[in-house]
Amino acid sequence: MESTMRRESLGWRRDRRFGMPGFCQGKYPSKGMAATWAIIWLAGLVASIGIVSVASADDTLPSSHNQGGALPEPIRRALALPEAYRGLVAAERLDWNWLPPASAWYRVAMENGQPEFFWVDCQRGEKRRLLDRGQLALQIEKITGVAEDPKTLNLEGVSVEATEGNWDSAIVRFRAAGKRWSYRPAADQLAESLNAGNLDSLPAQERIVRSRGQGEETHLQFTNQLQVPLELFWLPADGQRVPYGRLDPGQTRQQHTFEGHAWLLVGAGGDPVACYVAQAGGGRAVIDGNQPIPKPSAGRARRQAPQPSSQSPDGRWQIELREEKAWLVPVGGQSDSVRESKEIPGQDPGQLALAGPFRWSPDSKRWAGLAREPGDQRKITLIDSRPDDQLQPKSREVPYDKPGDKIEIAWPRLFELQEDGQVRSIPIDTKLFANPWSLDDLEWSSDGKRLTFWYIERGHQCVRWLAVDAVTGEVTVLLEETSATFIDYAHKMQRRRLESSGELVWMSERSGWCHLDLHDAMTGARKHPITSGPWVVRGIERIDESNRQIWITAGGFHPGEDPYHRHLLRVGLDGSDPVPITQGDGDHEWSFSDDGRWILDRYSRVDLPPVHQLIDAESGKVVLELERADWSELLEAGWKSPERWVAKGRDGQTDIFGILHRPSHFRDDRKYPVVEMIYAGPQGAHVPKGFGLHLAAQQMAELGFIVVQIDGMGTSHRSKAFHDVCWKNLGDAGFPDRRLWMEAAARKYPQIDLTRVGITGGSAGGQNALGALLFHGDFYDAAVADCGCHDNRMDKIWWNELWMGWPIGEHYAQQSNVDNAHRLQGELMLIVGELDDNVDPASTLQVADALIAADKNFDLLWMTGRGHGAGGSAYGRRRTWEFFLKHLRPETIEPVSAR
Repeated sequence: MESTMRRESLGWRRDRRFGMPGFCQGKYPSKGMAATWAIIWLAGLVASIGIVSVASADDTLPSSHNQGGALPEPIRRALALPEAYRGLVAAERLDWNWLPPASAWYRVAMENGQPEFFWVDCQRGEKRRLLDRGQLALQIEKITGVAEDPKTLNLEGVSVEATEGNWDSAIVRFRAAGKRWSYRPAADQLAESLNAGNLDSLPAQERIVRSRGQGEETHLQFTNQLQVPLELFWLPADGQRVPYGRLDPGQTRQQHTFEGHAWLLVGAGGDPVACYVAQAGGGRAVIDGNQPIPKPSAGRARRQAPQPSSQSPDGRWQIELREEKAWLVPVGGQSDSVRESKEIPGQDPGQLALAGPFRWSPDSKRWAGLAREPGDQRKITLIDSRPDDQLQPKSREVPYDKPGDKIEIAWPRLFELQEDGQVRSIPIDTKLFANPWSLDDLEWSSDGKRLTFWYIERGHQCVRWLAVDAVTGEVTVLLEETSATFIDYAHKMQRRRLESSGELVWMSERSGWCHLDLHDAMTGARKHPITSGPWVVRGIERIDESNRQIWITAGGFHPGEDPYHRHLLRVGLDGSDPVPITQGDGDHEWSFSDDGRWILDRYSRVDLPPVHQLIDAESGKVVLELERADWSELLEAGWKSPERWVAKGRDGQTDIFGILHRPSHFRDDRKYPVVEMIYAGPQGAHVPKGFGLHLAAQQMAELGFIVVQIDGMGTSHRSKAFHDVCWKNLGDAGFPDRRLWMEAAARKYPQIDLTRVGITGGSAGGQNALGALLFHGDFYDAAVADCGCHDNRMDKIWWNELWMGWPIGEHYAQQSNVDNAHRLQGELMLIVGELDDNVDPASTLQVADALIAADKNFDLLWMTGRGHGAGGSAYGRRRTWEFFLKHLRPETIEPVSAR
């Protein structure tokens, strides 16, 4: 009991979702061995390692070493950085709110740290101050009789409403001086709100918004005062709902979050109830029924496919599943048994069970379902060696398919309700989708004569859009794309149906660059490219079907700019030349107004603080520059912006982009070891492009290192050829490009000491960090590998088969850190959390076993009660820092034996 209370009081949480959701490859399940053998094996492994460190549950760094000595000076400097730099950039972000049809208001933190509030008239290109603290302080004093200092007057829970976005009707509601107020800025009238409600509750959003960046750590306290349970969801920037559990009637929950993050509460049936955005300093969100029901977000409006329903469109029939049988039940009447009358050829009928979702044809004559063939259903076993609620360890099993496993397959089945009331099973020929990785998006044509679906072949080298004749079951190909390497279905397979014209917008890399094509949605025939050229489309933002225009996120379109910078372009569906909408050399992010007429644009670079501007979405004209961030105080505090650096890659022609971080105490007359922070996952590009404190890298640099981050070949957002370097070749990780990049930087900057090079990364970056010592030990001297997927046969199936291919070949073993452990050169520390359900912890332990067999020295940090990214905890960071100081700057700390 005492240990549990201590852990909770220190802010330690076993649930990884308590912090920033997601890490590296995302949260995907894993699998393993029986619990008993896992415990026995782990006990033997730990006993056999020379240097083993077990992390405590405390996630706060003490003022001294756990051995009793003082923290080395470099570590004390690194620990001081977050507090020293926090809040020193004025106007870094705007808390923006659209007011249809052509107005908006925003909150911004200025030089004094106090938020200011402004109204924006988009049509006129004007902004006005919404709240004047001096005037408000005087009016509050007149009403309450208590003097208020304008400099310390705290305005909380500010919200604005206005009829048709009209300034004259605007009402600002806020809390101050212990009361709730309403203020009419046009008339400069302040009044105390008679309906005070929950005085300390944050205002609910009128629309479902998405998280806007990531500000300071904060919290929200949710209180459900309704009589029904609510489901809580985090809304990241991509708009997907991330579940965070249930809030029962009367329940209060404290939720860790970040300033600018959005949260949605929904009731029965998924209906939105309230939406909140976290503010600095925390706040309460009291759901009592007085909140506005949030309307759907404007943003990236896209066509939603009809939701599957078990009831026929004419309302006469209902499909029910009972003990692996499907029953067609007359609504309000008796049931008739409908069994699968014919199994898929070549399959064992006993292995298949008809399941939903079901999709009815519009004429209610036919419906489609899925017959699921089970896979291996592999599981991994995780051991919680120190649970909160008991002394003895616990084990739990987690579903976790791995490369090569037999996966569950959902085969489409088609049924027809005949005029005599009998049900006919219509056989579907499977030869065009015989080896599915996935099969989804079953959709009927409007006349009910055909059923279409999307098929991705296992191995990820073929994608087909298929059509099934509803009468005969004949299957034809509407659209097909194949690749000699891989099709990045997870990130580059966007498609949009244009209902008004019967067309399909399809993303493809067939030209060697990621672009959009226009297809006939009935035949699948390709009409023409919408975009083309040596640049990439990174996403579809908005489509205006009536005017046949599309807004896209693009990279590499502007010559001379970093090709990873995101820009917004407007393109005609006829393939006409794109119109640049965003201007300014930097990485852009934006928000559309509800009608798509206006855009709030924010752009920045690692060496340029943000610029906020209002843009005309049609022409790209800057209507109004709203704010330009001021970083003067940050620079005065000693912060150094990262330097952008470009060098040629292994082919001597391709530009490789990265950044260098220097310590605040950097001197031109000194030499500095290098630490590379690596993550070479092919699903994206990973070097920061926008402005931020980049504290993880800056703290590492403050130890006396030059820290580098590089996107080598094999990562995404460049040409198809650039990306294809990773194909069956994850062990490459862009290392030939990274070495050339650092060597080029060292030629310009003699302060860079390439005789002392460290590397660190987590997840796929953990695999990369250890791989540096195994395959490039002549260049790298020390590595910290956190939660690494050290053998691609041990990690999650989708991520590894996508890049490494299927079936499993010899290249998996050839690139395995386990199989190559005997090649270790240099100093190594492995970190892993015992409850990691993203990357099987056994992957790290198998590396350790191989290193022991090869008689190699290494450190293992096994972190109890931790999940994925355990090395990013306070304890893990401190141990990582000490490791690099010991092996790259030994003069700065005492030997371990002397402590």
